[in-house]
This record gives sequence, C-alpha cells and structure tokens, in this order.
Amino acid sequence: MAQTVLFEGAQGNRLVADLRGVSGQVVILLHGGGQTRYSWKGSAQKLADCGLRAFTMDLRGHGESDWLENGHYRFSDYGADAAAVFQQIAVRYGQKPIAVGASLGGISSLLAEGEAPLSLLAGLVLVDITPRMDPGGVNKILSFMGDKIHDGFASIEEAAEAVARYLPHRSKPKSLDGLRKNLRQGEDGRYRWHWDPRFLDGPYSVHSDHEESERRLLSATRNLRVPVQLVRGGQSELVSKAHVDEFIQMVPHALYYDVSEAGHMVAGDKNDIFCDAVLSFLAHIEVV
Repeated sequence: MAQTVLFEGAQGNRLVADLRGVSGQVVILLHGGGQTRYSWKGSAQKLADCGLRAFTMDLRGHGESDWLENGHYRFSDYGADAAAVFQQIAVRYGQKPIAVGASLGGISSLLAEGEAPLSLLAGLVLVDITPRMDPGGVNKILSFMGDKIHDGFASIEEAAEAVARYLPHRSKPKSLDGLRKNLRQGEDGRYRWHWDPRFLDGPYSVHSDHEESERRLLSATRNLRVPVQLVRGGQSELVSKAHVDEFIQMVPHALYYDVSEAGHMVAGDKNDIFCDAVLSFLAHIEVV
C-alpha cells in the first residue's frame, strides 16, 4: 500500500506524493508533462520491492497537486519546486534522494541539481530528456496534449482512442483504470486531462521563454557532478542520438542506456527493461 505524503513547493504550493517502501535509499520519480504520479506506479512498486523507498509525486498543476492561481508553469518554476522537495526529503529522511525524472520531471530535476550551489541529490536518472530536444517531437507532444484541452472527451473510451492514435506502437491496456487516473470528470459529464490547461495556454506556460530555458538547461547540465544516467527510448521522437552525444560530451561521467523498442514514454513502453537499467545504476550509488 502506498502512503500519501505532502510536500511544499517553491511558492507554498501543495504537492501530493505517494510513498512505497519503508526503508532504504530514497528515490523520487517525477512524471512528464500532462501525466500524474500514477504513471510511475509500476516502476515505484518494483523499486520498493527491491528495498528502496520510492516516492511518486504530482507536479504543480497536475493531478492532486495545487493548480497555481498565478499560472506559473515555466521550466524554472518546476525546477524550483523540485529543489524545494529534494531539500525537504533530505531533512525528513536524513539523506539526499536520487531523482528519476521523465521529460518535464527530468528537466525539473536537472535544473534543481545543476543550478544549486551545493548538490541536492545523490544521483540523477534522466528519462528521454536532454537540454536540447527535437522541435518536431516537441510539437507532436504539445499537439496531442492540446487536442480537446477545453472540450474534453465524451467518455474514457474516447480518451483511450486518442491515446492509441498517439501511441500506435503500444498495445491497448486490458483495463482503463490507469487512464482514469489521468482524467477528471467535469460538471458537464465530460472527461478532461487532470492538469491545468494554463500549463499549455497560460501567460507563463511550459513553453514560455524557450531560448532562456534552453540556455539554463545547457548551463545546468555542464554543472552536474553527481552520478548521472541517461535512459533513452530508441524510437524517441524527442531525443536523437545526436542529442545524446552532445549530452555525454557535457557530462562525460554519465552512463547511457538505450531501450531500443521504447518511444518517448520509456517506462510505459518497456517498464521491466527500464527498471532493470535503473536498478543496475542505483546499486552503485552510495547513500549520502
């Protein structure tokens, strides 16, 4: 059973997390944009079964975490939240966490660690994310997320069909319970994604200040000193091999693992292979 734990973000915003495992190294898994903490459920449980304490957390504006009245959903805002949470974990549990961040969760973790004057993490796993990303892949993701952002879906089944069109390589799940966690039903009966629409179309949206965000990400990457693993989906539409090569040049101590049959949603596509790669990396990190 998961235990619900609350953290406080950089603006006093409430962040909701689940904890699996009662002892061992603390690992926090941060999801991608448009997802919720439940996207990590299988991975977190496997980590807990292997003797780790695994947190999964809804990022600001997602799931059960606060939706910001000021609409601040820039990369820098997510990085500030991640830094605040990493510090709270160190105080509560007496050790620096290891962060596993997919896409937006990876960007958040990278900025938090790379811009901190003193290291906040014991290790960092970046899941299909690098400082530079393919513009076509980014636009594809944003287009999917933005479709029916306000109108919503008539049923969960309709939402499932939209996901299937976006991820044609993935087998359709036997149950829609996982998808249900990523949707909320409005008073009009329609289902909408469980994240604040201003995340995409607000004045301080996730794609605000693109050039400045990329500059900060590149700088933060060069500052990484903790153990780092980059896990890429071999069929990723976001991270090319050229992006990987550039990352390794900037972080020569980083380990790289390619999940050949996975796309951008690496854990969702090949969770067992992904978890084995991460566990192998974590086994060599000392608790700090």
